[in-house]
Amino acid sequence: MIKSVIFDVDNTLLDFMKMKRVAIDAAVDAMIDAGLKIPKEKMIEKIYQVYWREGIEDQHVFDKVLLEEFGYIDYKILAAGILGYRRAKEGALALYPHVQLTLMTLLRWGIKMGVVSDAPRLPVWLRICAFGLHHFFDCVITYDDSKERKPSPKPFLMALDRLNTRPEEALMVGDWAERDIKGAKMLNMRTVFARYGDEFGTKDSGADYEIDDIIELIDIIKLENEGQGYLFPK
Repeated sequence: MIKSVIFDVDNTLLDFMKMKRVAIDAAVDAMIDAGLKIPKEKMIEKIYQVYWREGIEDQHVFDKVLLEEFGYIDYKILAAGILGYRRAKEGALALYPHVQLTLMTLLRWGIKMGVVSDAPRLPVWLRICAFGLHHFFDCVITYDDSKERKPSPKPFLMALDRLNTRPEEALMVGDWAERDIKGAKMLNMRTVFARYGDEFGTKDSGADYEIDDIIELIDIIKLENEGQGYLFPK
């Protein structure tokens, strides 16, 4: 029986990479307008190279690219890029369809909910609170809380402890097979692969379930819990 559901945040609840693409595009336009002498597509490629190397949450990506390219940082160009990024980011970050409806349904059913994210604590909370999701979660475990990234068992175990749930009673939902799914399965948790957020073209996620819309979680929990003595509220 599923008593708790643990979610990743970026590319599972929030369309994070869509926001990232829009914000980076705007940032590079602003840097070019400020005098950057690199073709737009080349600059975007270099930014992503740093992200994949240093982590998608790197707060100094523009500094590093400029330093690598020119050996120094032109602060006029850096400032223009940061402002362009921030302005575009605010309007581009959005929940996936049916997130609110799905979380409301699970809350009504008495299913405990938590978050396990590899991102730093403050950005995670800012994104959760920006969409009013903070009232849904009984716990939020970030990298700053566990100091270990998925698939390490530590962040999952911390969440399970705070949710007072055994691993076999929990469902992990995430978009990254090598981290979200692999880590949860090592603890014998049930797993759901959020295919709609997959950025890697994953062919075989190894998850118990795969979904193309988060609302499919409702039917999965019904399937898992029906016949187990669980009474769904009308």
